[in-house]
Amino acid sequence: MKDVLEIIAKSLVDYPDEVDVKEILNDDNTVTLELRVAESDMGKVIGKQGRIAKAIRTVVKAAASRENKKAAVEILQ
Repeated sequence: MKDVLEIIAKSLVDYPDEVDVKEILNDDNTVTLELRVAESDMGKVIGKQGRIAKAIRTVVKAAASRENKKAAVEILQ
């Protein structure tokens, strides 16, 4: 899941070297993925009305369900 998110994010932004994905395992057996990108790339990752962010979350949830896990994506500065 972390790899999927990292590949998607790096393909969207102008500064792929600044993409950072942190995987956090929660107590309730879910995984939270924190995505950090350069400040100038935030708009590209979120998209108009959050459409790209929603699509990213959908793809990551699908990848997680293949591993019988639940995942959430947080986009941070």
